[in-house]
Amino acid sequence: MATARVMSAATNTTASCLLLKRPFFSLNQKAPSFNNNLRFNTTTKRVSKRLFSCKSIYNPDVQIKEEGQPETLDYRVYFLDNSGKKVSPWHDIPLHLGDGAFNFVVEIPKESSAKMELATDEQFTPIKQDTKKGKLRYYPYNINWNYGLLPQTWEDPSFANAEVEGAFGDNDPVDVVEIGERRGKIGEILKVKPLAALAMIDEGELDWKIVAISLDDPRASLVNDVDDVEKHFPGTLTAIRDWFRDYKIPDGKPANRFGLGNKAASKDYALKVITETNESWAKLVKRSIPAGELSLV
Repeated sequence: MATARVMSAATNTTASCLLLKRPFFSLNQKAPSFNNNLRFNTTTKRVSKRLFSCKSIYNPDVQIKEEGQPETLDYRVYFLDNSGKKVSPWHDIPLHLGDGAFNFVVEIPKESSAKMELATDEQFTPIKQDTKKGKLRYYPYNINWNYGLLPQTWEDPSFANAEVEGAFGDNDPVDVVEIGERRGKIGEILKVKPLAALAMIDEGELDWKIVAISLDDPRASLVNDVDDVEKHFPGTLTAIRDWFRDYKIPDGKPANRFGLGNKAASKDYALKVITETNESWAKLVKRSIPAGELSLV
């Protein structure tokens, strides 16, 4: 019998401005009243068009609900708003928090090896363990940092990035490698600031790795750009690059490659990547770009 466990995933309240999946109301039209719950889109039916508005909202007070047993094919981690309704960690969790901070959703806690990922083709895009040929996937060794995604971003597989060998996006949200000292939990939402970007090329697809640190980390105030990482976390950027370069080799696959001169790019470049992929996500959910099998709910 499947079991369900509910726990908090969330964070403090913070104002931000972002694209929201909610109806747009003109100045001459009275908007319906809302309660104090988050303005999530909770419909389970697809609609042909969504309009967007930029509005100050609050960082979501969400919970996670585990269904099934960990390390089984049925295991899912769903996200619930404060009314208990399922929401998408990809589409409904805000990206921006203001002052250069962003929400980061933990998929794989540091010092673990189960290859957890967002189920981008399932309704409400829960976190699940990846599979290959019907079997659960594991990394050949533990990952040494918290790993996950930036919500409301998307690497467009139809866009060839001229700065990175013309590689096309990998059709997923942007990945984050969080270098703080605390081990996160699956589904936990951390407030992070970006520090650098690595342009990984995986079998010809561009798979950005944004290096970031939790704002709650004791050393967060010491690092604000790529050079600070080298100073206060010596060897970390090289270790991250080498880990992602080599992790497929034990399975008989070739090493991954990196663009941008095989080096980590600056914080400003990381912010550029985040902005561009957020814009791509906005086109995706507005259906300006075909979604294919991706869930937009």
